[in-house]
Amino acid sequence: MAKEVVKKIKLEIPAGKATPAPPVGTVLGPAGINLGEFVTRFNDATRDKMGDIIPCEISVYDDRSFDFVLKSAPAAFLIKKYAKVQKGGTKGSKEIVGKLSKADLRTIAETKLDDLNAYDVEAAMNIVAGTAKNMGIEIVD
Repeated sequence: MAKEVVKKIKLEIPAGKATPAPPVGTVLGPAGINLGEFVTRFNDATRDKMGDIIPCEISVYDDRSFDFVLKSAPAAFLIKKYAKVQKGGTKGSKEIVGKLSKADLRTIAETKLDDLNAYDVEAAMNIVAGTAKNMGIEIVD
């Protein structure tokens, strides 16, 4: 008989830096997951993406075992990283705080393509460009 999923937990954790301390421990502890095993498996799986924030979807089964799926970093995080800004503008598109090239926009769209509701890179670029505009990041050629 297949294992039954009891709980699904979503977390955003810095790649390669998960620890049993909060916020990971406070969320996964009550679910009955072995924190040491999760931390080890997560850190090993994300070691190549150090410095990025990685969304993780954890499925907890009835026998307290678990699986997790790693997603790509949030679009806003990638936009800030490529535009080299600490945070987006407070007034949205009315306040320009940085610039992003079309090449960087394409790179972000290709990274996010699997997680976005888009069929091709051009549509994904439009979605990411909208996010960038709302953050006060200007797209330049």
